[in-house]
Amino acid sequence: QVQLVESGGGLVQAGGSLRLSCAASGSIASINAMGWYRQAPGKQRELVATITGGGTTNYAGSVKDRFTISRDNAKNTVYLQMTSLKPEDTAKYYCNANVRLPLLSSYRDSWGRGTQVTVSS
Repeated sequence: QVQLVESGGGLVQAGGSLRLSCAASGSIASINAMGWYRQAPGKQRELVATITGGGTTNYAGSVKDRFTISRDNAKNTVYLQMTSLKPEDTAKYYCNANVRLPLLSSYRDSWGRGTQVTVSS
């Protein structure tokens, strides 16, 4: 089994910064892409940012130039540095990893339980 544990969420004023972390653990052979998604109350979960194993990144337009995704492959950890936060960034942020288990050839998505980010105006 694979566990993804997020940390770093909290309450911050508009214009502030937060850094989210997500560590993957368990029986892992390899990890392809990792990413962050978010879901605000009454809204669908949406992509925030993704990063491949080689470091190629992709961002939602609403966070580009404010958020930076990075990863430490040796630690199976992905980070999200969030700056210039806005009230509309308020959501529960979920970590995602595309993981291959030992003895299997295919990858499957794993999800963390989420960490709350609240931005006050």
